[in-house]
Amino acid sequence: MGRISRVPTHLSDSSADPVLPVIGQAVLVGAGIALAGTIPRNIFFFLNLHYFAGFPWAVPLTGVYLWFFWKHLSRSEDRRRLLRANPLPIRVWFWALFAGLIGIVALVLALNLANRFVSLPEQQLPDLSGVPKYTVLALLLAGAPIAGLIEESAFRGYMQGPIERRCGLSIAIVITGTMFALVHLDFTPILWPYYVIVAALYGAVTSSTNSILPAMVLHTIGNTYSNLDLWLHGKAEWQASGPPTHVWDPGASITLVALVAAIVGMSGAFFGLSAAVRHRAAPVV
Repeated sequence: MGRISRVPTHLSDSSADPVLPVIGQAVLVGAGIALAGTIPRNIFFFLNLHYFAGFPWAVPLTGVYLWFFWKHLSRSEDRRRLLRANPLPIRVWFWALFAGLIGIVALVLALNLANRFVSLPEQQLPDLSGVPKYTVLALLLAGAPIAGLIEESAFRGYMQGPIERRCGLSIAIVITGTMFALVHLDFTPILWPYYVIVAALYGAVTSSTNSILPAMVLHTIGNTYSNLDLWLHGKAEWQASGPPTHVWDPGASITLVALVAAIVGMSGAFFGLSAAVRHRAAPVV
């Protein structure tokens, strides 16, 4: 399975440290962690689609690899501080997932609306006609939590944390969103805002709770939805067909109203999350 590259046990993020070294170190370490998790997963899945495809053997094998991967990232106190996989009370979990789920709905609506006016890149499954359907489905379903664990550990844990503490959340979101986009091989410049918005959603939840665990769950839910959507329809649901439309067209108008409602609902949920976090931090009298 290969040896995971050494992860520094400390990333300098003091307010007195120079900005560029803090950002550079966080980006390099976070990107390295993302690659250390993603490349073996991709290799296992590729081999499974071409050899012994009758059984999704790549799923348990990747699970074993990720067990060692997670242990490596949380081996010491310094690494656990960078990883930020901190446990949370039920109330904070509820508001974090509620805000994040409404945010995912808003994101899908925004993509659907945007694709009515500009041509976004198509997202389609490759030709897997020679592979049993249950193997393809198993890999698609397993890919969601695998990506959630790897990418949230790398981007919202090891990368965002040091940059956020040194430069603030907004800069951390732009940097992690850009790096999040670059590590996806299907990235094109027109999708950069999408990846930054995703980073903003998951990053805000992580920053509010000081834990990547809710973002891991939300990432898994979002990926499961998109993967199943590809499986059922052959392309992403938000991909529009036909010529560009106008905002006053019925379909676009309904989507816009739904998007505004989702954004308002998400804002309210984040206020609820903030209150839950403050309640958790309040001293017991």
